[in-house]
Amino acid sequence: MYRGMRAQLEALTEELRRRRAEGMTRVAVSEATLARVRAAAGRLKAQAGPVAGPVVAAETQESRYSEAEVPEMAAPEPAKAAVRRAPVPMGAPIPEPPVVELPAGTPAEQMDWLRAHVLASPVCNAHVRPGRKVVFGVGAVDAQIFFCGEGPGADEEIQGEPFVGPAGQLLTRIIQAMGLTRAQVYIGNVMKWRPEMPTEWGNREPTPEETAFCLPYLRAQLAIVRPRVIVALGKTAVNGLLGYDPSRKMTAIRGRWREFAGVPLMPTFHPSYLLRNNSMTTKRQVWEDMMLVMERAGMTVSEKQRGFFVGGG
Repeated sequence: MYRGMRAQLEALTEELRRRRAEGMTRVAVSEATLARVRAAAGRLKAQAGPVAGPVVAAETQESRYSEAEVPEMAAPEPAKAAVRRAPVPMGAPIPEPPVVELPAGTPAEQMDWLRAHVLASPVCNAHVRPGRKVVFGVGAVDAQIFFCGEGPGADEEIQGEPFVGPAGQLLTRIIQAMGLTRAQVYIGNVMKWRPEMPTEWGNREPTPEETAFCLPYLRAQLAIVRPRVIVALGKTAVNGLLGYDPSRKMTAIRGRWREFAGVPLMPTFHPSYLLRNNSMTTKRQVWEDMMLVMERAGMTVSEKQRGFFVGGG
């Protein structure tokens, strides 16, 4: 029962975090729903300490709003959004970003060196929860497509590999629909550790200092792989690559080419967003982005693939 409540509150916290990142400052809920959330949080607090996160920020509205409705809200002021975008990190201070100079050698040899360098980083390891792992990246060192997420989650820091949880399983299916395997692409994150939280569950956006420290490692991965296309999965990944912009919304930027480190970059929704918004329209939007990526990478898009997620296909 405890594990189930924790999972439900974690899912709710993650959803509210992402909505806040999209610019929402309030969510309409019924008094009955808020009472149930408070009761569940109270039980978890009694058993496992305080429950942190955006759950406590939900604001009661009159019951005329259904629990599924969210009225339109004005965009937050940029200054306030910048202050609220992430809690203070829990671990050691973040130093200046490292200077990464790749040694001479083949791409495979360079990637092996970089992996060992990152996994041994005192800074990265200082921010990893005891018993968890720094998460580097996986895939082909000559991949044409580089999938980039924001950072590892709970499943990823346990296994030490990016995108292995439910969202990662969906990403694998997307890659397979493109006619590829995980071994033929490269998958990494901006962050090399899971941003710390006061509890074992829940996620938060990395701070600008955390992102800045890890970015040279990502640039080095890109310099080795030299992909033809980068796919940025979710707004936090886009902000990590292109710089934080409080007005940026995924609904406006997905499907539109950008550039990072001289490589064409395609922003699209994070697979976890698809898990929560599993409509045919959203699936088709992501698939249209992937077809653009395939074409830019020099791949042939078949007529069958062009018909995916059209009219229930």
